[in-house]
Amino acid sequence: MNAILEVDKLSKSYKGSEFQLKDVSLSIPHGAIMGFVGENGAGKSTTIGCILNTLVKDSGEVKIFGREMTDDSTDIRDKIGVVYDSNAFPLHLTPAKISSAMRHIFSKWDDDLFKKYLSKFKLSENQRIKGFSRGMTMKLGVAVALSHHPQLLVLDEATSGLDPIVRDDILDVFMDFVQDENNSILLSSHITSDLEKVADYITFIHDGSIVFSEAKDNLIYNYGVMRCKASQFEQVDKEDILAYRKRDYQIDVLVSDKQTAAKKYQGVVIDSINIEEIMLMLVKGEK
Repeated sequence: MNAILEVDKLSKSYKGSEFQLKDVSLSIPHGAIMGFVGENGAGKSTTIGCILNTLVKDSGEVKIFGREMTDDSTDIRDKIGVVYDSNAFPLHLTPAKISSAMRHIFSKWDDDLFKKYLSKFKLSENQRIKGFSRGMTMKLGVAVALSHHPQLLVLDEATSGLDPIVRDDILDVFMDFVQDENNSILLSSHITSDLEKVADYITFIHDGSIVFSEAKDNLIYNYGVMRCKASQFEQVDKEDILAYRKRDYQIDVLVSDKQTAAKKYQGVVIDSINIEEIMLMLVKGEK
């Protein structure tokens, strides 16, 4: 079994809504972090809900650890850590009280590991959650998710709205987690710069459909944008164009292999491009 999570042709619609997930497919190998990106309403949370079986899919297949998860699959849930973008715990509780409750939920709950994460994140065991900042709340969620020794972390915008220092602390923890090649992470985020730091793969969803799911290094190091004059653009082969956007005095052309393009179209300026720019070109550009 090479993939810890496999999603194949997942579809989901809502009664009374025009939105649909349409044949969503992705696969996360063991020991990898997959960044899951897309604008608000693109389908990230719906996909995650179907993966975790909190939403009922219309069709398709989701396998975690090689199996479909049902309502009775407590052994699979035991190996999944989940963090959402909002606090999931009653505000009157303390981390110590949460730890006591988690012992009865997860078979491998580890009090000592939880205390280590609390210490690492500078969180008091006995402070009520209602006194936590957003950053503290998210750190607590990560600590809880990791302290039952999961193999798969599913994180739905878990770093959104956090300051850069807090985000960096949490990203370091995620990197440590996947040093064990039995572990993997699905990380949904709007912050593409974070994903460029830690992700091995990037999956981009737009309007309920997957636009691409590729190795991050391929996107960063091989993709590029050609800055063409109108006369140069006319000479570009259509099969080389992923998308293009017209500017005032030039046409930007997204290509998947900037080195090959540089040899083929000598005299045309070709720049490197980041993940956010690739997304914008594919969504707002012409095909």
